[in-house]
Amino acid sequence: MTKFDLSRRAAMLMGAALPVLTALPVAAQSAPEQDKPMGRANTIKLGAFEITTILGGANVSENPIATFALGEDPAQFEALAAENFIPADRTGGSFTPTLVRTPDALVLFDTGMFPANNAASMALAGIAPEDVTHVVLTHMHGDHVSGLTQGGAPSFPNAQLIVPKAENDYWAANANDAYTTHVAPLIGNARQIADGDEIVPGITAEAAHGHTPGHTTYLVESDGQRLLITGDSFNHYVFSVQRPAWHVRFDIDKDAGAATRQKVLARLAEEKIPFIGYHMPFPALGFIAPNGEASFRFVPATYQFA
Repeated sequence: MTKFDLSRRAAMLMGAALPVLTALPVAAQSAPEQDKPMGRANTIKLGAFEITTILGGANVSENPIATFALGEDPAQFEALAAENFIPADRTGGSFTPTLVRTPDALVLFDTGMFPANNAASMALAGIAPEDVTHVVLTHMHGDHVSGLTQGGAPSFPNAQLIVPKAENDYWAANANDAYTTHVAPLIGNARQIADGDEIVPGITAEAAHGHTPGHTTYLVESDGQRLLITGDSFNHYVFSVQRPAWHVRFDIDKDAGAATRQKVLARLAEEKIPFIGYHMPFPALGFIAPNGEASFRFVPATYQFA
């Protein structure tokens, strides 16, 4: 679960009146309905594919050191925040599902918290929930699965659900409200995948365990171009990127989460692969660059994909 810097006023304006939550749901909340859901979408081309990120919601939360820097020196945390022009006492975040349109499929990665917000954002990109052919999960925390169903019915009625098997095994044995309400009713018809499996031609699952036992990233490749959908591999565009060894509260295995975070960031920096991170500043698209020993920096995309 994540947060990027955002003032309370900016959070209220984000996505033209998207909801602001007092706390980021982790794994056990159902999504409340919004009175006036508003949308926001961003589309790029990647080879023959079209990739659209949608803004599904936003939040503001307090005391970020307790989320992104467990056990770290408060003075160091405050210094890092100051160096990056962000407050040390609060963070703002967003939920950013991703749609990948291939010649033969329309694949949605993660489903956010609010089905109505998803639909509003998708509409801006000319997409209806019924158009989605596959729904793929990076993991099963509540802010990634609560948009799977609405009122007990699938939000994407024509889509095949695809989930990492290791992830489903864990939550089936440790079920919470989010899993029971939104995943369990659909899992009987779901396809369960493992590291290296092809989702559809051009999209491959890559294990990135630690945040959760089956957390998975997805490599998208088309016409020699690549992009990595990183899910929650790193949760904050400053704290988790510049200090990836810091433990994150929502990582189920703190040490494995930190090791995976450093591995994914190092790969992105070395191979210069663009990525989409679920909780990065919208449109959640950018690059990772080296930033000294065991440190990296987030470089937001601007006109590279124009």
